[in-house]
Amino acid sequence: MREALRGLTTRGRSFLAAGGAAALSALILGEKDLLRVAVLLAILPLLAAAYVGRSRYKLACSRSLEPHRVQVGASSRVILRLQNLSRLPTGTLLLEDRLPYALGSRPRVVLERLGAHQASSVAYTVRADVRGRYEVGPLVVRLTDPFGLCELSRSFPSVDRLTVIPQVVPLPSVRLVGEFAGTGDSRARSVAVHGEDDAATREYRRGDDLRRVHWKSTARVGELMVRREEQPWESRATVVLDTRQYGHRGEGPTSSFEWAVSAAASIAVHLRAAGYKLRLVTDAGVDVDAGEAGGEGMLLDHLAEVKLTPRGDVGLLVERVRRRSDGGLVIAVLGGLEPGETELLAALRGNNATCIAVLVDTSTWLNLAPEARAEADAAREAASLGLLSSGWRVVGAAHGDKLPALWPQAARGSQGFAYRATMAETVAGTLGVAR
Repeated sequence: MREALRGLTTRGRSFLAAGGAAALSALILGEKDLLRVAVLLAILPLLAAAYVGRSRYKLACSRSLEPHRVQVGASSRVILRLQNLSRLPTGTLLLEDRLPYALGSRPRVVLERLGAHQASSVAYTVRADVRGRYEVGPLVVRLTDPFGLCELSRSFPSVDRLTVIPQVVPLPSVRLVGEFAGTGDSRARSVAVHGEDDAATREYRRGDDLRRVHWKSTARVGELMVRREEQPWESRATVVLDTRQYGHRGEGPTSSFEWAVSAAASIAVHLRAAGYKLRLVTDAGVDVDAGEAGGEGMLLDHLAEVKLTPRGDVGLLVERVRRRSDGGLVIAVLGGLEPGETELLAALRGNNATCIAVLVDTSTWLNLAPEARAEADAAREAASLGLLSSGWRVVGAAHGDKLPALWPQAARGSQGFAYRATMAETVAGTLGVAR
């Protein structure tokens, strides 16, 4: 009750003051009718405080997000459900959900009243133009009586999280080099169909089911042999994202880094839909497998929070990729590279890996003077030449380019890789080698 009295509005306090003044005047003048008015004026705010205070602790709230994961620039619908658990109806309710600045201003919704055990739902939309994970809530409910004499606030501590992932664009279906690099017992076997004697077998391993023992092969080899299990072909792909701060240009949602993050997300989703066992690696320490159920969502959640690394190192990135790499397809979305860094990336060509680089020309995100532009172009061409000479396939990307238009260059047998002609001219002009 004490807390409810502290919630009296200016009007409620005015009623109390008027009631006290009327009571004092009634005692001085001996007017009983005036005393009745004084009692009425004083009791109204007290009853309002008791009424609001009782309702304050009889409310239940729940929140849901539809959906809880959205792309940059998309909207999510927030649904609030408020229920009155009391037998008494509530007064007017003012709902205010707390939101981070990136999701817009705080929504305010007014509910006139809730009857006994009645529930009501309200909804609003949020939109974010910046990647990240944002907390929605807590909800603050302000309750007031019909006369506006008392107002109390209640905060529901529960919060929900909205994940804003990078923009994912659909890519055309192309045949990629290395798409048949896979795992499983069927990888290195030659299947024969001439009878049971030619069944594919391997040596017995501890834990194998004895019912799989192939006795004819065991007698012929002199060692316990078992039939191979037929396993589905499993293509592997590793998506590498360059997060070095000095390798990217621009700021905010229009920076080269945001373009690279969106490209990595689009490529990952495309490969996952094509049946690849997917892995995402960054030099910021992210190493995520998306081969299991829900792996794609986990991968996108990591990309929603990935940030530039002030002390990024290509050497550490290569080491992290090679730590668990056993061939397959490697697609790297790279920013600006220095000559020594292209030599480090050449190490990823081991284990019969097919490497494709989406080389982002980050200098096109800046307005450079002609001399600076020439230097940036020369550095970009040198990086592209270094990757091409080590067996990489290079897809160039500049400011304003759309990934779906560039993606066919990564296809098997494609002769349209960016910079190839420029590289040949550079080699011919610099080294004097005839084309």
